Amino acid sequence: MKAVTFQGAKDIQVKQVEDPKIQKNDDIIVRITSTAICGSDLHIYLGAMPTRPGYVIGHEPMGIVEEVGPEVTKVKKGDRVVLPFNISCGHCFYCQHDMESQCDNSNPNKELADTGAYFGFTERYGNYPGGQAELLRVPYGNFMPFVIPESCELEDEALLFMSDVLPTAYWSVENSGLKPGDTAVVLGCGPVGLMAQKFAWMKGAKRVIAVDNLPYRLNHAKRMNDSEIYNFDEYEDMGKYIKEITSGGADVVIDCVGMDGKKSAIEKVEQKLKLQGGTLSAIQIGIDAVKKFGTIQLTGVYGSVYNMFPLGNIFERNVTLKTGQAPVIHYMPKLFEMISQRDFDPTEIITHKVPMEQASGAYKMFHEHEDEVIKVILKP
Repeated sequence: MKAVTFQGAKDIQVKQVEDPKIQKNDDIIVRITSTAICGSDLHIYLGAMPTRPGYVIGHEPMGIVEEVGPEVTKVKKGDRVVLPFNISCGHCFYCQHDMESQCDNSNPNKELADTGAYFGFTERYGNYPGGQAELLRVPYGNFMPFVIPESCELEDEALLFMSDVLPTAYWSVENSGLKPGDTAVVLGCGPVGLMAQKFAWMKGAKRVIAVDNLPYRLNHAKRMNDSEIYNFDEYEDMGKYIKEITSGGADVVIDCVGMDGKKSAIEKVEQKLKLQGGTLSAIQIGIDAVKKFGTIQLTGVYGSVYNMFPLGNIFERNVTLKTGQAPVIHYMPKLFEMISQRDFDPTEIITHKVPMEQASGAYKMFHEHEDEVIKVILKP
């Protein structure tokens, strides 16, 4: 089969690789019909996450069940399914309590990271081949797949983002504790940031403020969500300005940027020396923008080591800091219902659809913010 593979930093190639096979009795094989490039994939693309050449990447897939293991009862051949980026067993304490992103059984590499596992996200997170491929082996076939009812006539594009973007954004708003009447600041106007803004409005926020430094993404936020938009490059201190215009700070700040924010010269050097996992710029804006007793939700991915982390100011102002990978599976039925009822339109974030064979150019475009790209769908 053909698949999108990592070959080195900024070197993504579509290659012929071995077809996946049923390895355990509850595995399924899915023929991928749509998949997408995620901002998290750029960490692999840039070589920021140790990855072996030839590794198949991608964690936002959906498709048609091609084969099922002998113990699979949830799905059958021919079923149309969306697959969560979390790999989750369904039996452990975490899976049983709606914390599927930290499944105790899916990641065999505990010496690397005592975390859950994810499709296409390196050996550290389970070493599972990714979904930017023609075929995908899916473990835990009785728990993971979301089966799309046969009566559903929605195209892939409306459903694909249940794999990651939508549950991540929805969980971010919910986990932040946002209440009706609150003011929310969303840092970053990529796909997750755009959907977090939308869900903040839907949760009853009285004010949603979007921050980015790319004018076309800010314009997309204004057009799609009617958010207040601010380009942080145009302000000497974005966080303190937000604190001023919100009369003391926002109730909730949701950071959808993470380690990929704008780095200082020192941070660039420290990251190359493995002394810094990326920039703290978004966190600093968030600390300055949030009110006392407010909450900062870190959804953008961060590296492992950070110098000069401003813990003292978080502590002395009673700011709550929440973090992590979103648990996906238990949100999928709710999101499907919302999409089916036309409560919102997930396709608003799509700017590009290309054949999977063009993945190399699509990654470059996505990384370099060419052609006003927001979200790229790949078609195997």
